[in-house]
Amino acid sequence: MAFREAVKVAVVPLALALVAGWFEWLWVAAAFVAALVFVFYFFRDPERADPVAPEAVVAPADGRVMEVAEETLAGRPGNRIGIFLSIWDVHVNRSPIAGEMAKVDYRPGKFHAAMRPKASAENERNVIQLATVRGPVVVEQIAGWVARRVVLWKRTGDRLERGERFGMIRFGSRVELWLPAEASITVRPGDRVRGGSSVVAQWR
Repeated sequence: MAFREAVKVAVVPLALALVAGWFEWLWVAAAFVAALVFVFYFFRDPERADPVAPEAVVAPADGRVMEVAEETLAGRPGNRIGIFLSIWDVHVNRSPIAGEMAKVDYRPGKFHAAMRPKASAENERNVIQLATVRGPVVVEQIAGWVARRVVLWKRTGDRLERGERFGMIRFGSRVELWLPAEASITVRPGDRVRGGSSVVAQWR
C-alpha cells in the first residue's frame, strides 16, 4: 500500500525529469531523478519482527519519543506517548495492539511543526480508537507543517493484529498513543523506536 502512495507522488518528478531530458537540461533532469529516488526511499515499508510477548505494546510508528505524560481520557486515567517522525523515518503506521478499529474521528486543524508541543493539541489529525481486550486504546495520526496528508488504509469495524499496517503520514509528522493506566510505559523522551517491533509498554 505504501508503494501505491509512492507512485502517486512520483508521477510529478518523473514527468519533469523526462521533459528536462527531452530538452537536454541534464542538471535539471538529474535533480528531478534525485527527487524521484527520494520519494521511493521515503515511502519504503520494511518488514518488522513482532516481539512475541503477549503483554507487549509496540510503537505505532518509527521516530523519537518526544513526550510521555499522564492523561485522563473519558474519565479513565492513562498515559500518552508522543512520537516525532522526521523525513528520514519510515512513515508507515502500525497497530500497537490487536483490536477492532471501533471509531475514526477526523479533526481538521493547523499545521504547526510536528515537534512543537502545540502540534499535539492543534494540528489536523485522525483519531483512531481501538477496542481491545484490555480496554480502549487510542492512536492519533497528526499532520505537520510539511506533512499535510494523513492516509488511512483501514475502515471502522476492521480487525487489526498487533503490528499490522493501517496507514501512513506523508513527510515529517507526529503519532501519539494513549494507553490506560493498566499499561506500564517502558520508554522515555529521547528514545528511538521502530513501528511494529519496539516495545513501548507492558500490560500489568
